[in-house]
Amino acid sequence: MFSHMTVGANDLTMMGAFYDAFFAPLGITRFMTDDESGIIGWRRDTAGSRFFVTIPFDRQPARPGNGTMCAFEGGSRDAVDRAYQAALACGGTDSGAPGLRPHYSPTYYGAYVRDPEGNKVHVVHRGA
Repeated sequence: MFSHMTVGANDLTMMGAFYDAFFAPLGITRFMTDDESGIIGWRRDTAGSRFFVTIPFDRQPARPGNGTMCAFEGGSRDAVDRAYQAALACGGTDSGAPGLRPHYSPTYYGAYVRDPEGNKVHVVHRGA
């Protein structure tokens, strides 16, 4: 359904390290870094959706959107836990520790963090 998602950044180096660590347990890897354009991209496979971090095109300071969140599928509850811990270890902040969210469904297991620039990201596993 989605082609790609993009969030703005003021510090590409910091955000690159954060998302490299956050995505590793999810099997998502960096596929591009363009320092001249100010963009970094990640994907799970060559045909799938992509996630980008970029310096805003208007060169104004990046800021997180109110009510905006990017969510990523974890392959297991363990992957959710590991992504959450990696995010915290790389400058992210807690926005909801890993756990069941039965108000979504009985097997919905997720965690919420803010990246170093304040963007809200979520990792979820739907299943036992």
